[in-house]
Parts: sequence; C-alpha cells; structure tokens
Amino acid sequence: MADGRNRQSNTGSRHRTATSAGRGGQSTAQGRSAGGRRGPRREANDRRTGDDSRRIERGTNGTQSSTDRGTSRTQSRTGREVSRGTRTGSRTSERAPGGRDFTLSSRRDSRVDTRVSRNTRSTAPQDDTAADVANSLIVGRHPVLEALKSGRSINKILIAETAEGGSLSEITGKAKAAGVVIQKVPKAHLDSITAVGAHHQGIVAYGAAHDYVELEEIIQRQTGHDPLVLLLDEVSDPYNLGAILRTAEATGVQGVVIPKRRAVPLTETVGKAAAGAMEYVPVARVANLVQAMETLKAQGYWIVGTDVDAPQSYTQITYRGPIAIVIGAEGKGLSRLVRERCDYTVSLPMLGELQSLNASVATGVLLYEVIRQRG
Repeated sequence: MADGRNRQSNTGSRHRTATSAGRGGQSTAQGRSAGGRRGPRREANDRRTGDDSRRIERGTNGTQSSTDRGTSRTQSRTGREVSRGTRTGSRTSERAPGGRDFTLSSRRDSRVDTRVSRNTRSTAPQDDTAADVANSLIVGRHPVLEALKSGRSINKILIAETAEGGSLSEITGKAKAAGVVIQKVPKAHLDSITAVGAHHQGIVAYGAAHDYVELEEIIQRQTGHDPLVLLLDEVSDPYNLGAILRTAEATGVQGVVIPKRRAVPLTETVGKAAAGAMEYVPVARVANLVQAMETLKAQGYWIVGTDVDAPQSYTQITYRGPIAIVIGAEGKGLSRLVRERCDYTVSLPMLGELQSLNASVATGVLLYEVIRQRG
C-alpha cells in the first residue's frame, strides 16, 4: 500500500511536473510568440532609431564638412587676397632715385594732396600773398565804405555769403558805380585772410597799391614819341606784371591796360617787382579788354597781337604811327576774341623745344623792336 501510494505520489508528482513544465513551455512559447509579435515593432523602432542616428550623424558630418569647406574657402580667399596683395605690392613698389622705396599709393596720395592744395589756392583771390594781405586789406563795413567814398582805388571786395543788412546795400551800390569787382565767398575765407580776432563784419576789400586811371587818360597822355599802348590779356603773375611795367617805362609806353577779372591787379608785390616804375606808368583796369581794343581802334591805333602760330615774324611789320601791342597770358596766349580783334598777329622765332616765352620777355622783345624801327 505504501509503495503504491509512493508510486502514485511519484507518478502524480511527475504528472504535475510535466504539467508544470508543459505550462511553462506553453508560457515560454507564448512569451516567444508574444516576443515574436513585438519583434518587428522593435526592429522597426531600431531601424528608425538607427536612421535618425545616421541622419543626425550625417547632419553633424555635413555641418562639419560645410564648416570645413567654408573655412577652407575663406582661408583660400584670404590666401589669394594676401597673395594678390603681395603681388600687387611687389608690382607697385618702385625705387626712387637715391635708393628709397615708395609705392604708387603714396604717389596717388601726393596727387590728392596736390589737388586739394590746388583747389585751396583757386578759391583764394589771386593777390593773396602775405605781403599784399598785410598791406592792402581794408577790413570791416565802415572802413570799406569810407574808402569807396574817398575814391580810393580798390581791386576787389569780398563779401561773406551770409552777410546782409546794415550798410551792405550802400557799399555794394557804390562799389558797382565805381566798377569794383565784388565776389561772394564763404565766411571762413574772410576769417583766414584777416588777423586773429579781427571783426570783419562779413566784408573785406583789397586796396590797390596805386591808383588806376581811365583808358581815355592813357590815350591822351603825351610822351614825346609816337603813341604806344600796351594791353595784357589775363597776365596773372605779379612778378611778370612788375617786370612789364618796368620795361614799359623804359620804352616810353603811354600806359598799360589790364582786365579786371582773371588778371593780377596792382599789388605790393607788383610794385616791388616794378622797382618804382608803377609811379610813372599809368595803368587802366577795364571790364572788357575787347571793348578797350575797339576804343583804341576808333582813336587810330593799329592793334598788334603776339601768337605762336602767326604766319609773320614780329620784324616783318611796321610799328610807326599809333600802335597798341597785346601780350597773351603765360602758357595759353591770347584768348580767341582778343586774337580775332587784332589787326595783325606776329610770332617770335622759337628754335628750342618750348613754344612760349615768359610774358615779360616777349613784351621786352616787341617793345624794343618798336624802338628800333622808330629810331
């Protein structure tokens, strides 16, 4: 009985174990089956995760690659620019006489400075030398007005662009009546030519170093010789004008005629260069040189102008009788209208490379040819 129960018990035990094992196997199988059903989702998730990782990696690598390429291009461009700059520097670098190196850029800068300095000089009146400014400036409204009332010869009046009111209208009225040149300028220019602290009231006048005369006075002047008048077409150098006045005095010229604009007036510098001749040679300052030539023609004068392209030499015409000689500006000669109003144009022989003479030298040559022919 005991053995039977034991066998039965063992059999039951094995049966329970088998059952348990079967259930366990079933459970394991079910687990595998469930795991098998979850497997594709996990693989898909893994694939998506892997794809995302690869995309992130590719994006990171792409960013790094793009950054590297950008850096490389930047470095390449920088290198090329540096290389180009080095080559340009090597091309533009030159060696000045004496072994000093310089570059074209420095020469360009110097040209800019030259242009600036030229622009600065062009805005200033032509008689703005230090000596002339010190000796001929009339500063302030009342002094300028009184100078006009007294009849003093004035070369030019400068009025600030912002000046107005007060006695300004009276000053401009008297200046226009006297034929004085009036020029509007920035106030800063008046500040620059007057003494520090000077109260110019927006107006400055340039007094002439000597009084001018009227053209009629020159025509009527008697010198004991045949009439001879000298006209200067826009001669702008004060030393040339001074030398011309000196030669004119020595050759018995009745007087000298100069235009009011684009020509140097009588200044202290002109007086010094003339070495006293300004006291003996009258000077007329006219608004229009062509009209002055017509006036001389009406009085019986023959007009002779100098021109480098003239077909006849200065020795091939006769200078007897009333003669007016016209000398052109330095470098550009006679203006077109003046040249067209001349009765004769003559040339001076030029055997060298240059095609023009200093105005005072040309004047001396012609005036002494007049003296030679007149005996």
